Amino acid sequence: MKRGTVPGSLAGTVKRTRTGKISKAEQEHARAVWKKALFLIALTVFLILASAVIITLGQVPITVTDVYCTLADKLVPGIFSVSEEMTHVIWQIRMPLILGAIIAGFGLGVCGCVMQAVLKNPLASPFTLGISAGAQFGVSIGAVLGITILGGPYFLVGNAFLCALLCSGAILALSSLRGASSETLILAGVAITYLFSAANSLLSYIATDEQRDVMTMWGMGSLADLNWLSISFLLIMAAICIPLLYSRAWDLNLMTVGDDSAKSMGVDANTLRIFVMVVSSLLIAAIVAFIGVIGFIGLVAPHIGRMILGSDHRYLILASGGIGAALLLVANAISMNMFGSIVIPTGIIMSIIGVPFFMYLILRGRRKEYWS
Repeated sequence: MKRGTVPGSLAGTVKRTRTGKISKAEQEHARAVWKKALFLIALTVFLILASAVIITLGQVPITVTDVYCTLADKLVPGIFSVSEEMTHVIWQIRMPLILGAIIAGFGLGVCGCVMQAVLKNPLASPFTLGISAGAQFGVSIGAVLGITILGGPYFLVGNAFLCALLCSGAILALSSLRGASSETLILAGVAITYLFSAANSLLSYIATDEQRDVMTMWGMGSLADLNWLSISFLLIMAAICIPLLYSRAWDLNLMTVGDDSAKSMGVDANTLRIFVMVVSSLLIAAIVAFIGVIGFIGLVAPHIGRMILGSDHRYLILASGGIGAALLLVANAISMNMFGSIVIPTGIIMSIIGVPFFMYLILRGRRKEYWS
């Protein structure tokens, strides 16, 4: 390494002053990086502590000691004496809920962040682009018409996954007629949302009471049906899609200055936009297929992260995911414990949390600052 270079800097070679000391600009940059890193570390610690507390909440009284003894006994059988009932409650019911909330919330936050970046629109999210509406339509045709692509207990999941992907494909296909511009993708998403909403309303009109209950409950969004098999599938999808999206963080930074400017620096804006939309849609389809429609996480989490850390996607993507995981984790804990034995769908609680914040963003009138 040549003298006078600082690894990890934005320019790659930040010159020192004549006296050999680090310049003031470099010191400020290093301080800013440390603040961002500390925030990410604090967010991780919060998720760990919140999970440790939330897993003890429920109808069956459980202490933190009971939780760790049960988990240790599961990893090393016989190390502690725990009851079968305690093992079942913690390992089969509460652990999938905790991990599912973290994985799903992280994925929705990341997808919302990268969608807003490539579309340069603060309103872009899986919910507003119609992908969630497409997944709900898949559940509707399975529940009402009996048309499914999978058998067994996951027949609705298969339909939701396929229709979410078809919805994303339709948005990209419509946008390709005039070039994959951000405006066209947003308009295509709005059109797809209205189309699938109308189709869902039609199926709900002809459905029986039992079929309508299935459609309604799935449309509200809930983590109550998660198990270790669904957690494994979500974890695999997240492990594939999130690193792919994060690998384009620097390209997303260039996208914020405009398509032409990004192209002059070697980034094909249209190709990047399609890549991000396809990978995001794949992850979103997997998430909504198992937990239903939960809005506002993909919309709100990136805004919170952008207000705290700025628009550098090397940090913003991770922050958006962590904030999304925290929001869904807390919302699910509230939904499971607010009214005792009555479980409120998580999507309802998330909307109650998300709507006031979204209105605050609108009334504050500073959305343009987030893209500077």
